[in-house]
Amino acid sequence: MHELSVTQSIADAIVAKLGDTKVSVVSLEIGRLSGVVPESVRFCFDVVAEGTILQGARLDIAQPPGRARCRDCSTAFDLDDLILLCPCGSANVEVLSGMELKIKSVEVA
Repeated sequence: MHELSVTQSIADAIVAKLGDTKVSVVSLEIGRLSGVVPESVRFCFDVVAEGTILQGARLDIAQPPGRARCRDCSTAFDLDDLILLCPCGSANVEVLSGMELKIKSVEVA
């Protein structure tokens, strides 16, 4: 489960920046095409937060949808998964969004 290492990296980055400051809310953006399962991150967050400044913090996760543009017909369209096919049938597409994996904000107590 790579979500554990992803979540540990997120926690480590926050702790490195804030030191001993208690955190109350962590907001993440995990795109639907990122390959990261938000519910797994949620589960792992409680595990990696224990005994740190993140313990007891609320975790908010936004999941922006995937968006792509066809290089053949120029149509922009939404994607819910990594099956990169334009409605015209072309697989020659550019992913515009949905691959995000970032810390949007951290609120301290």
